[in-house]
Amino acid sequence: MKETVVLNKKESPKSTLAQFKKEVNEGLNESLKTLPSKFFYDKKGDALFVEIMHLPEYYVTRSEHEIFKDKSASIIKALELNKDTYFELIELGAGDGMKTKELLQELSRQNYKFDYMPVDISQNALEKLEMDLNHEMPHIAVKTKQGDYFEVLESLKENQHPKVILFLGSNIGNMPDAVAADFISNLSENLSFGDKFFLGVDLIKPASIVLPAYNDSKGVTAAFNLNLLERINRELDANFEIESFKHQPEYDEEQGIATSFLVSTKEQDVFIKKLNKIFHFAKGEKILTEISRKYNDKILDKILKKTAFIIRDRITDRKKYFANYVLERL
Repeated sequence: MKETVVLNKKESPKSTLAQFKKEVNEGLNESLKTLPSKFFYDKKGDALFVEIMHLPEYYVTRSEHEIFKDKSASIIKALELNKDTYFELIELGAGDGMKTKELLQELSRQNYKFDYMPVDISQNALEKLEMDLNHEMPHIAVKTKQGDYFEVLESLKENQHPKVILFLGSNIGNMPDAVAADFISNLSENLSFGDKFFLGVDLIKPASIVLPAYNDSKGVTAAFNLNLLERINRELDANFEIESFKHQPEYDEEQGIATSFLVSTKEQDVFIKKLNKIFHFAKGEKILTEISRKYNDKILDKILKKTAFIIRDRITDRKKYFANYVLERL
């Protein structure tokens, strides 16, 4: 669910606002209106997403958490880590770190030498994660980073320590396949021979399982998506009538692609003061807010074809809803 193309830590609030304005303006000017899902994650969005992860319908987090809880020792074995060699464990889009804590505990129990570096779009989430880890695992060195993935990795490029990159929660699924291939290829350019990439992906399943995960009975996912309009109202002085839009998920089972839309329930105009622009919405017009790709081995093989990674192992939950792949940089 979570896209994580993020902001540079050094950016000022003004430059952050400028980027928000720019991308909202560009997205709402497209023929199929879009809003980047990375902007879901303000303070309210963070809290709503944590709630989503614990919903009975949202199998994604639960399935991957099962892998980390029950198979952390298998993960460590599959990563082929050396107990005598210090390494950096870097998590892109760390969130609350719920799953990763299971791995951190096992690494610590087995006396591996490492630093944990969580990277996330949300400074709020990073601060909370660091506070939690300092309380729960004070012996583990935590070095938080808020910044663009590739800028963070570029800053570490000269560091010759082995690296393990975690990219969990099927975050890669927020990208079209061509973009995902470019992303993984660019990632490999910032890594060294033998570095590992631990990639979590949601597997293709029937619509009866997938759709409820994006349209829960309590309406939390709807609130999460609609919060994006509230954020535009708040930060860009817009006048979106939140009650005049509805959350609408769709899923193409054959292609394995879930999409989320905000749909205008009436013909209306919205004024965004900080853009000094009016945007017209027809009744039933959609705003695309998220793409969530589901995978199988064939799709992933195709994405990895032109990258410098090869698949070394694959670990799934009991129901085979989710898979974590161990990729190695050649």
